[in-house]
Amino acid sequence: MKNARQAMILNLVNEREIRTQEELAEILREQGVNVTQATVSRDIKELRLLKILSPSGGYRYATSEHAEHGISERFVRLFTDSVLSIESAGNIVVIRTLSGAAAVAGEAIDGMRWEEILGSISGDNTIFVVVRTPEEATLVVKKFKEILN
Repeated sequence: MKNARQAMILNLVNEREIRTQEELAEILREQGVNVTQATVSRDIKELRLLKILSPSGGYRYATSEHAEHGISERFVRLFTDSVLSIESAGNIVVIRTLSGAAAVAGEAIDGMRWEEILGSISGDNTIFVVVRTPEEATLVVKKFKEILN
């Protein structure tokens, strides 16, 4: 039952703009799944769903694979508050952050799962992001700078 319910949740968040746990629970109940808000909360945590900014300007649930299309609020806040500069050298993007912020920002970058990014290494105030080609590095820099604006 749990696996079927969680599969249904994944389908719902991919097909609809679901804003709250209560809304998700109601939709599940309408489809014949008897759930409590606590169960939905646990499912959201286990499925690692994120709240992302939707095109309509509100926030909605999404899988991490779909987070690129609506960057998570937490990532945007962390990224914009801590990044000092972004530039590329060959196929490496170098991101300078406030002291102590690189590890958390690097984890958020890895969580975005952008297909251009092969991986990242974070220090105290610097993140190296490795991409396949210099052209993709330019694209990744552009995407990061769009987040800052």
